Amino acid sequence: MSTPETPEEPRSADDGTPADGTPAEGAQVSEAEAELAAQRLERERIERRKAERQGPIEAGTKLSGTAADLLAAVRAVESGEKPSATVFEEARPAPRRPAPEPVRRAPVVVPEGPAAPAEGTVGGVREVLTRGGAPAALAAAAAAALGEGAAELLREDPWQLLRVPGVRPEQADGFARALLGGEAGPGDERRGRALTVWLLEQAAPAGHTVLEMAALTEALGRQGVPGPEDAVRNAIAEGDVLVFQDAVGEPVGEDEEQPVRVLVGLERCALAEESLADGLARLVSSAPKQDGAAEEWERAAAAAEGSAADLIRAASGHGLVLHTGGEAALAEPAALLDAAHGMGLRAWAATHSTVGRERFASRVQGPGVATVAGLLSGSEGPGRDPEGALAVDLLVVLDAPQLDVETAALLTESLPDGARLVLSGDPAVLWSVGPGRVFADLLAARACPQVASRRPDPGPLGELVSGVGVGELLQVEAPEKEVVIVPVRDAGEAVHRTVQLVADSVPRAIGVPAEETQVITPGHGGAVGTRVLNAALKDRLNPGPGRFAGFDPGDRVAWSPVPGRTLPGRVVGADAEGLRLDCAGETVVVPRDRVEQTVRHGWALTAHQAVGSRWPAAVVVLPGDAVPALNRPWIYTAFSRADRHLSVVHGVDQALQRAVTDIPAKPRTTRLPALLAPQLPGAAE
Repeated sequence: MSTPETPEEPRSADDGTPADGTPAEGAQVSEAEAELAAQRLERERIERRKAERQGPIEAGTKLSGTAADLLAAVRAVESGEKPSATVFEEARPAPRRPAPEPVRRAPVVVPEGPAAPAEGTVGGVREVLTRGGAPAALAAAAAAALGEGAAELLREDPWQLLRVPGVRPEQADGFARALLGGEAGPGDERRGRALTVWLLEQAAPAGHTVLEMAALTEALGRQGVPGPEDAVRNAIAEGDVLVFQDAVGEPVGEDEEQPVRVLVGLERCALAEESLADGLARLVSSAPKQDGAAEEWERAAAAAEGSAADLIRAASGHGLVLHTGGEAALAEPAALLDAAHGMGLRAWAATHSTVGRERFASRVQGPGVATVAGLLSGSEGPGRDPEGALAVDLLVVLDAPQLDVETAALLTESLPDGARLVLSGDPAVLWSVGPGRVFADLLAARACPQVASRRPDPGPLGELVSGVGVGELLQVEAPEKEVVIVPVRDAGEAVHRTVQLVADSVPRAIGVPAEETQVITPGHGGAVGTRVLNAALKDRLNPGPGRFAGFDPGDRVAWSPVPGRTLPGRVVGADAEGLRLDCAGETVVVPRDRVEQTVRHGWALTAHQAVGSRWPAAVVVLPGDAVPALNRPWIYTAFSRADRHLSVVHGVDQALQRAVTDIPAKPRTTRLPALLAPQLPGAAE
């Protein structure tokens, strides 16, 4: 079968069966600075909560065995004692900890960035690393991660090297053997504790706020820890991690034992999830301010259409509302925002990127759209009232599935009493790159009104994507070449056809220029990953020597100001300050020492990087080695990034059909439903 070089004959999707100081008043702050400022504020909030923590970890049932041992360890740690061996022998049920009062934050000021480690600290760490055979280049990162006493800490516990981003267990083991000699063994208590924390740190970017005890001990076993349960106990005893027990099923009688699941998590994730549950419960339980007569709300609803009217009515009387729908459904929160402005309310919408901000701002009649990071830092939006809360009566957060628990907690804590929060998004897209599944957990809990848009995305692309969302790969008629399938036999052909589509076929047959066509592929590595595709596309579309850290003016790039957040942009130049980018009209200067870690070429992105952005045309590349990465949310997200045209470079045979029909999102372990249940009796766990 010959492979078409141009999208001449459309086929159905299953034919051929996937730098930072305090700004001056009024100064503009870049998204990177805003995002970093928000993260620092979150860390400060967690430290405050940590200092304020009193009382035992939540419990409420009769326990025995491992669960009792773990809970006893936590109680001993919280009482300030170093538990002895006897602390694991007996456990009494601990009283359930009451929900804390909502935190009221002080007015936000963008703080100065964290100071670089002292040269003496870095030098001492460098000496220890060199003696242990580890790269001296890690010294600054290790000093930043471990603090002033980093060198001594590494000498006493070499496995603390795992706290440095990018270090893996086998590397820490080699470092420990070089420093400790024969004393360094797989059963070393220090190794078990460090690996427990490391595994939980790895689980957080994958979406887990906690891990079940069985899953954690199994993972420790795979790392060669001979006593995984002891390792977890030791980590709890040292205060490295926290343990929880959540009831399973319906409540039982006093004489019966309530089934529970034992969960282990990092303190930062646990506190953020607790804070989020408290904030959501406050919004649900408190009546919205009467800032607009009921008649005004009803008139606004009557003037709207369909589910936009439903959304306005729901927001008029509730502190928390969930709204679901695709791209076309953005018209409904836009109608809500316009109606609220018409009634004189302080109404704002927040997106996750400048791209999303500009896209939504074009739909509303007036101002009132900011990025989440800018809103929280105070560089965008209405600022804070005298009590430290955001000066809003209504906040609409778009692309809500991208909210992780830490950002969501900061947002809910920042809202004043009586404010309304509307979370709006497409539940079928990929979830956040970060801990939690906030939007999905809230939809499942059914603790507040939910408005599902009845406004479908139009045309063959809308029909195709809607089918994927419900688990069907539909054959769609595409008379204007809206959907084209390009079958390929191997990786080399996939790269060749992808470059040909972007540089020639799509501009010629569809009328979309190469700079408005985005390539999406499952991963960075492999024969058809973003690295290979970006090299090939640069060579064709913007060849050059890469004079500026591998980049040339005109290169398309993906800039990640913080892990998990990607902004598309273009290189405009470089100078002594760093690499200069244009990201959705915002000028960004990436310091020279940050370019390698935060900037990639961006002709080709992964689906996670592409979430929150759309392009006139998209080329989705599904090479044969992509099969393990494919599932329904990935395909839905990749296919739905296109506005006018979608080309699918197809080399996975029947795996595309199977992924759509049979492979849902990977599960995430979270506590939000269990935390909401006692505070909101109507919530379903």
